[in-house]
Amino acid sequence: MSGPGGPVVLDARAAARPELGGVERWARELERRLPALRPGGYEVARPPAALVHRAGHLWEQAVLPVRAARARARWLLCPANLAPLAWPRTAVVLHDAAPLREPGWYSSAYVAFQRAILPRIARRARLVITVSEFSRRELAQLLQLDPGRIAVVPGGVEARFGPDADPGPARAALGLERPYVLTVASRTARKNLGVLQVAARRLAADGIDLVAAGGDRPQFRDEAGTNGVRGLGHVDDELLPGLYAGAAAFVLPSLYEGFGLTCLEAMACATPVVAADRGALPEVCADAALYVDPEDPRAVAEGIERALGDARLRAAGPARAAGFTWERTAREVDALLHDGGHGNSESVI
Repeated sequence: MSGPGGPVVLDARAAARPELGGVERWARELERRLPALRPGGYEVARPPAALVHRAGHLWEQAVLPVRAARARARWLLCPANLAPLAWPRTAVVLHDAAPLREPGWYSSAYVAFQRAILPRIARRARLVITVSEFSRRELAQLLQLDPGRIAVVPGGVEARFGPDADPGPARAALGLERPYVLTVASRTARKNLGVLQVAARRLAADGIDLVAAGGDRPQFRDEAGTNGVRGLGHVDDELLPGLYAGAAAFVLPSLYEGFGLTCLEAMACATPVVAADRGALPEVCADAALYVDPEDPRAVAEGIERALGDARLRAAGPARAAGFTWERTAREVDALLHDGGHGNSESVI
């Protein structure tokens, strides 16, 4: 699809946020890799620090299109679910449709905003990218999109996530003196951390801690009732590989995931993974994880106990994760933007 001869302007608002969820990881990796992949082909647009969260909506809707116009942008690439409505050549990454599928997990203001803007963004975008076949089905159904218009490009894992990552710095910084089972998730309703209470009690009896890395998201409804799970809060990015590698097992009991980057990161570190049998997790993890019903606390606890010391999972994890790299993600996004920009109809997972 032809357009002006200028660069692709990359919306880096999510990349500039201090927290690091899956959306932010995507934005940071594309911000870093796409300009290196095609020198001169990308221009990064980053707002002031005060505008990386809610206050940045106005910057994204009003200032970003002006920036793209001045650059004579061939595309405006928005990797974090939102995009300006006033620019005609937009490529937007929509990671999932959770606010539309389960509005009770979010604040009423956030749901109203998403219901108003997501359908308009999706209809106006020249290219819609998502991260899994599961999310493609969700977006097609809930936004009334032709699935053929939606390209599927999975996320990846950095090479620093591996079995040889040193757990020592994370253990020292976070006070992890006993063996531990890890989850990495924001304390929000969709992450379903309350289901881990039974597992935490059973693990504690065996001298094992159950710890949760991740902060809060103000637009998401908090989840009460995680007694027994030790919250680590926000963990510095450089500590994460060792934190995964040092864990006896990893668990993600989410009720809804558009992809599941944290499972891949844990698998890359040869940590046995227990995942919910929901959303995109079975699609992404394949046979390299043990699946449980996330609404059954005893099943989750038993799954974690089975995963501890599971040699098959330890071997299968790195093999599965090896197929997901951010280099591949960047190449496929770049190809979509420069080799036609049409949504593909075949999954690349």
